[in-house]
Amino acid sequence: MTVLSIRGVEDKVAEKLKNKAKSEGTSVNAVVLSILGESLGLRKKKRNVVYNDLDELAGTWNKEDAEEFKSNISQLETIDESMWK
Repeated sequence: MTVLSIRGVEDKVAEKLKNKAKSEGTSVNAVVLSILGESLGLRKKKRNVVYNDLDELAGTWNKEDAEEFKSNISQLETIDESMWK
C-alpha cells in the first residue's frame, strides 16, 4: 500500500471533506479513498434511490398492517368543531 500526501487542498474542499466524513461517521482519509476509487472506476458509487411516489410500498401491507395504520391515524380524522366557527 502506498502512502500519499496531498498539498494545496483548498479550504472549501477540505471543509466539504470533513463535513462528509462527519455525516458518514468515518474519517476524512476514508472519504478521500472512497471518492478516488469511485472516480477512477475502481469502486461502484453508492446509489441513493429516491422515490417520488409510493409505488415501492404498493401491495406490501397485509390486513394487520392496514388495520394498525388506520388505528394510528384515527385521531387525525377527528374534526375540531371549534376551529370551524
